[in-house]
This record gives sequence, structure tokens and C-alpha cells, in this order.
Amino acid sequence: MPGRTVLSAVLSSRTPRGALRRALPTPLPPLRRAALLALRALARARPARRPARRPRVAILLRHAYGTGGTVRTVLATSGHLAREHDVEVISLVRERAEPFFPVPDGVAITVADDRTRPHGRVARLLSRLPSVLLSVEPGTARETLWTDVRLARLLLASRADVLIGTRPSLNLLIAETAPPGVVTIGQDHMNLRSYRPGQRSRIRRGYPRLTALTVLTEAAREQYAAALAGTGVRIVRIPNALATPPGAPSPRTDRVVLAAGRLVRQKGFDLLLDAYEPLAAERPDWTLRIFGSGAHRARLAARIAERGLTGRVELRPRTADLAGEMERASVYALSSRYEGMPMVVLEAMSKGLAVVAFDCPTGPAEMIAHGADGLLVPPGDVAGLTAALRLLMDDADLRDELGERARASVRAYDPDWIAPRWLALVDDLTARPARRAVTPRRPAPRPSR
Repeated sequence: MPGRTVLSAVLSSRTPRGALRRALPTPLPPLRRAALLALRALARARPARRPARRPRVAILLRHAYGTGGTVRTVLATSGHLAREHDVEVISLVRERAEPFFPVPDGVAITVADDRTRPHGRVARLLSRLPSVLLSVEPGTARETLWTDVRLARLLLASRADVLIGTRPSLNLLIAETAPPGVVTIGQDHMNLRSYRPGQRSRIRRGYPRLTALTVLTEAAREQYAAALAGTGVRIVRIPNALATPPGAPSPRTDRVVLAAGRLVRQKGFDLLLDAYEPLAAERPDWTLRIFGSGAHRARLAARIAERGLTGRVELRPRTADLAGEMERASVYALSSRYEGMPMVVLEAMSKGLAVVAFDCPTGPAEMIAHGADGLLVPPGDVAGLTAALRLLMDDADLRDELGERARASVRAYDPDWIAPRWLALVDDLTARPARRAVTPRRPAPRPSR
């Protein structure tokens, strides 16, 4: 930052907080190690915890008030655990007054860095510096040094018997700082291969300190089993549960192809536009509706205009009534380059939509039986996606057949089937009498058409 010292930049109120954090170098590994050692020493110096009648569970979440599949599923999991445990969700930041998703009964939310309220001078200064504790994860733009201070204070004050992380940086944090006797469970909502090489190396070094790691798919479980072989960390596959969406199933009469998600490269909406372009000309009575917000909105809007797709493709803001939009659609398209376990696919299936998805890593192939309750297309195969969409748009009987079978398939993800797995895992790891977890069977797929 020419002509200005880092300190003067921090003290200057004219320097945008985000610009300053981007201009400063990422904290050196020794700085993070020193912070972790100090936090670990302070945690171990705490008085011994008294046994609790109900296990105390603390779940670390980046933004409990925000949107997205991880927030929704973590809150749902916390609600199930709260039936028999004392559950607290620790939200690293808060950037909106009210939560986007309802908070389940019995779940308390504690905020580390509340940005909806005025900050004092110290908080404002530290908020201009990047996070040290969470700097291992690329793209950590929300967290700051003030977030670190507040989070460390909450962790030191916590009397939790179980700490659960919900992303790699949080999994590594609890693995490296939890006091002796505290159960640590990491959650992976993506898959190991979706992370950058440097992050995968940190995961391989840090995750063996976890008590357990939960993943969403069998493919993800196999990846981690190979990467962490011989370390002793317990790796468990627990799919996300799907609560019954409000409203009725789609009658599949509206000529609408629906897609939804964050407008980022991962979701592949650029590929979806490429695939839909010939269909927009061939079948002008159909509409593609994309719901979402994100960094690529302007880029996608320009692409729609440049290719003459205005009126055939609608780029709409994210909606709290996605279930209602699904009722007004007939086909759902997933064009992601990679996923963890895309809950939006299960929601579309539960609404009786005919789903076509890239068979990307990971998730779609474990959720969709090709030709039985949906259609799978090779990853990134734009021409194949066009062909699959064309088939569904032209064949109402096929749409009905796939949609009805999809509704039957998603019963395997009912919370009554999934919740006992989480309860049994926590009971087992805390040495409580375990309940019997029921493993549902998916309906047997019929041969491909």
C-alpha cells in the first residue's frame, strides 16, 4: 500500500474494510500456530466440567442467519439433536436482523461477530484485519481478527461436551483447540476432491485429531477413508434429511424448466445457458427460470442479453418460496460442476419434478437412479444436457413417470429415518446408551428407458 504504513491504513476510516483485508498478506503459518497454541492452553486450563444430565452440543456455523443448503441442513440437524440434548449454534457472523430459515425449537443461537449492531473502536480496528484462526480456508472474506477474538472467547466459555464444525476451517479449529474429553465432530458438506491441493494437505494433517467426521455420500466417505486411513478418526455417512416442503406436488403442466442456487462458477449456470440456447429457439413456449444471487449475476445477465435469450430465460432473485416455484415448473435442471449433496435436487424430486442433472462429484448419482426417477448426464456434457432437457420437454408421459417415482425415492431422506443416525452417533461418542439407527432402503430402480 504505497505511501502508507499498514498501521496508518488500519487507523484510517477512509480505507474500505474489505479492500484493506485484501491488500494485507495472509497471516503467516507461525502466527496462526501461536494463536492456536494459546487458545489450546487456555482451554485446557479451565476447571473440570461437571457431568451433565443431557449432553451439551455446540455447532459452529459461519452465518446462521444466512441462506444456502449448509445453513438449512445444519439448523435442521440441530433441531433433531435438541430433542435429547442441549444445543447451541455458534454463528461466526451475523449480517441480517432475522434468520432466513426458522430456528428450531430448543436451539439457542449465539453470535460471535454481530455486524447488525454498532461496534466500538477496538472492534472497528480489529475488523479491518483478516482472520488468523480461520485463514486456512481460501476465500474467508467475512471473518476478521475481531471475529477471531469473539469466537475464541465463546469457545473458552463453552461448556460443551460435543463440538461440531460445519466447514474445513471450523473442523480444523475444533480439532486443534478442543480441551481433553470434548468430542469433536467435523462435517463435510462437499467432498475432499473439491478442495484445493493446499487445503487437502491441511485436512489430511488436521482431521486425524477429530473424534469423527460425517460426510453426505458414499463417494465422499470412500475419499476420506483412503486419505485418513490408519488415523483412527471415525468416518460416518449421514445424508441430509429432507423435511416435507410446503404446498402440493407439481402437476407438471407449466412449461417451465427451473434451476436455483448461488450464482457462482460451481453451480454451472453458464453451462446451463449454453445447453438451453438451442431449446429456446426450438421451443419458444418453454421458459427457463433461474433463481439465485451471487457474484456471477451481472455476467449471467449479460450472457442472456447477448445471446438473445431475454424472454426465454428469466434470471430472478433468490426466493424464500422455492417450493411454490417448483409447483409452477415441470422440469428441474442441475448443472453444477461439483457438489456435496445438493438438497435442491431432493426438494425438486419431492415436488414431483422430472430432474436432469450433471453426474458431477458428488451426490447426483447417489440420489438419482438414471432412467428410473430422473436423468443423469456426464459431467460438463452441454450437448447431453440439451438432449436430456429436450427429451423431458417433449415427453409429458416421461415427465410424469420420473416425477412420481422421484416422490417415492425421496422418502429415504425423511427426517424420521435420518435423525436417529445423528442421535446414535452423539450418544455413542459420549458413551451414552446408543439408540438403534434405522437405515432406510431406497426403492429399487426400474431399468433405464
